[in-house]
Amino acid sequence: MTLAETPKNNNSGNPFLTLNYEPAIECLGDDYYNEVAAEEFPQHILRWRNDVLLPHLGLDTQAVTDEHFITAFGKFQGRKPLLALCYHGYQFGEYNPSLGDGRGFLYGQVRATDGELYDFGTKGSGRTPYSRGGDGMLTLKGGVREVLAAEALHYLGVRTSRCLSMIETGLSLWRGDEPSPTRSSVMVRMSSSHIRFGTFERLHYQKRPDLSKKLLDHVIEYYYQHLVGETDKYALFYAELVKRVAKLVAQWMAAGFCHGVLNTDNMSITGESFDYGPYAFIPTFDPYFTAAYFDYYRRYCYGHQPGICQLNLEMLQEPLKAIIDKADLEVGLATFNEHYYAEYHSLMLKKLGFEQLLQPEADELLKLTIQFLQDSQVGYHQFFYEMARTFSPKWRDEPASVMNSSDIVPVPGASPIFDNWCILYHKILNNFGFDSMDVIAKTLAAHNPKTALLRPVIESIWEPIIQEDNWQPFYELVKRIQSST
Repeated sequence: MTLAETPKNNNSGNPFLTLNYEPAIECLGDDYYNEVAAEEFPQHILRWRNDVLLPHLGLDTQAVTDEHFITAFGKFQGRKPLLALCYHGYQFGEYNPSLGDGRGFLYGQVRATDGELYDFGTKGSGRTPYSRGGDGMLTLKGGVREVLAAEALHYLGVRTSRCLSMIETGLSLWRGDEPSPTRSSVMVRMSSSHIRFGTFERLHYQKRPDLSKKLLDHVIEYYYQHLVGETDKYALFYAELVKRVAKLVAQWMAAGFCHGVLNTDNMSITGESFDYGPYAFIPTFDPYFTAAYFDYYRRYCYGHQPGICQLNLEMLQEPLKAIIDKADLEVGLATFNEHYYAEYHSLMLKKLGFEQLLQPEADELLKLTIQFLQDSQVGYHQFFYEMARTFSPKWRDEPASVMNSSDIVPVPGASPIFDNWCILYHKILNNFGFDSMDVIAKTLAAHNPKTALLRPVIESIWEPIIQEDNWQPFYELVKRIQSST
């Protein structure tokens, strides 16, 4: 072939392909993954590009074109190897050794401008050895839902993975939980790690403590670097993981978020939200609200989430016992409730307008708030937004003035719980100087956006997509979420 006949490399100028990828997982060896090939799709329509993430990757938003996204994350050109990660997991309490990345792979790992290593992981990119008879695809609605959830959680202050891109792929899919045929998509998720509790559980199942130790050393080296030089680094790792997970589930609870399927294969070893499938935000405060239609016994309902996460951490002890002393594991897990309640109280107080309050008033205010929300079934997100919208320093004048311009709360005398809440809130406000009222107003506004990602909101933007291929309501909703309005 002459020089003139040599095909041009159209990938050389693609910013995604010239990132400095690190072979962190790859260097562990193929005990932890299988190399796979990406599906070749008949169509590539970029429906979502998360431009706010590009500066974190050191990329100039203006220099990254739609075609760059499509080439890298729709056609998957220029990156090898693509790794389907191996893991097992407890699903609804039953151990399943037939899991693993069944419709995704690790595209690559890059170090962002914050110095941390991040994964680019796909969803809907085709069959792998772990597809278990499935088609390895992602519905378009599934992609839309994950984009929305990731952005909503992030801007609510929840530690979560984000969606970097979503591309419609032109395939027709058949699903039992969506009107079919339905459209398909492939998504790329940017997360701290795709290593799961179930990654360790698989190695324990295979009776490979040597591989578990190798993996744990890797996890500490990359995601708990401050522990590397510690003599008891393994025990400290587990204690910190407990703390991270406890704080994460507190963030979900304060945000009114129900993950849906908290199997151990959906729990990240870095304590980050990801893979939340049939999630939902609670419309009202109902501890038994259940997001997944197939969760018949409400195992993963909203109110069970703290206990389930604590149980998953306890189950993780089994594979870790080969490396960490049982007593150290028990000591670490014993701190879960302390971390959870401290984080939950702090976040809920901020939703009520206070950076901090002294006990016992803080405990009593939170208790009355939850009692009123549960008793009245007023909208969970709407109540706090109305607090932010109607807040006035005049609430210091008398209890009856608290939220008196909102239509969603009962009139004085109609609800003893709400009356007591108003009396206490009025009292607390008068413990602060008048100059603090502006700070309280700003705290309320910062932690209680108007837009809540409830199911009817998602359906309202999905209908124009499916009926008219109109994406404008989707983009407008994302913009509102990202501006926290």
